[in-house]
Amino acid sequence: MGEKVLMKGTEAIGEAAIRANCQCFFGYPITPQTELAAYLAKQMPKLNRVFVQAESEVAAINMIYGAAGTGARVMTSSSSPGISLMSEGISYIAGAELPCLIINIVRGGPGLGSIQPAQSDYFQATKGGGHGDYNMPVYAPSSIQEMVDLIQDAFDVADLYRTPCMMMGDGMLGQMMEPVEFVLRTPRAVPEKDWAATGLHGRAKHNVINSLYLDPQDMENHNIHLQEKFRRIRENEARYELFECDRDNDLMIVAYGTTARICKNVIRDAERDGIRLGLVRPITLWPFPTEAFEQTIDRTHFGYLTVEMSAGQMVEDVRLAVNGRQPVAFYGRMGGMVPHPKDILERVKQMIYQGVK
Repeated sequence: MGEKVLMKGTEAIGEAAIRANCQCFFGYPITPQTELAAYLAKQMPKLNRVFVQAESEVAAINMIYGAAGTGARVMTSSSSPGISLMSEGISYIAGAELPCLIINIVRGGPGLGSIQPAQSDYFQATKGGGHGDYNMPVYAPSSIQEMVDLIQDAFDVADLYRTPCMMMGDGMLGQMMEPVEFVLRTPRAVPEKDWAATGLHGRAKHNVINSLYLDPQDMENHNIHLQEKFRRIRENEARYELFECDRDNDLMIVAYGTTARICKNVIRDAERDGIRLGLVRPITLWPFPTEAFEQTIDRTHFGYLTVEMSAGQMVEDVRLAVNGRQPVAFYGRMGGMVPHPKDILERVKQMIYQGVK
């Protein structure tokens, strides 16, 4: 075991990105992720790496496009309204098949909203966010240690599939402090970036980075290629945790991120009342881990309760995964309010004792 260091979530992301060989960061400050940019502003120049505070989120994501096109390992970060401004550029990056990592430390919305934690960017992250038919892997860690551990994986997946990846944590994960250990991780084997725009280097023609196809047949062929890539990602990269699911339970809770940590306390509290609960925790929000529901569908008597810091977004994917085989209910708080264990437990008891759906 290595030495643990007490770090704020946003700063731990920055250190993990440096250790994962991130070469360039372009971003713009917005609460609650500004400390990530501030940390990298100090550290990247010491390592002869690139840090640029762009004039806007629109500029930052287009800088990511340009630097990723050279084959550099690149990252940006923002919070909810800033990710909205980046959405056109993210679509361009997906269309041009450029690897990068995008950090979203989610705050309450819609609009300028609040600076408090939320999970209301789920639709934006998993259902595209920008225009066109595309997806990107979305990671949802539930602790600062898991954020650190997933950074290397996210960069590797981006390089392996030539795709943007997003790590989505709520504002609480970004601002809290926890002990973290930076474990030397073995990178995944990724192909050489022989597609990058770095000059001829013995090639007959220059590589061109592009997402524009004026001929409709060419555009469809490119989309078919992209969809095949997304199919491979769905098959190979879905991740989840099952907590107390190796038994028959009264109810299964579904939650991710900080909310999942709260729900683990609910499970312990429920035991004292003679109620048996399990937790399905998606670690990737896209691809959504439908296999987790195949493993638990016959181990819950009253179905599933999805708990989110939103009006109910992931619950739609839970219902699709369950496909009518069990009831699926929802409990959520919005606008920066965090669910309390006693309120979640009360909702659980409603479902079990009163048949409330």
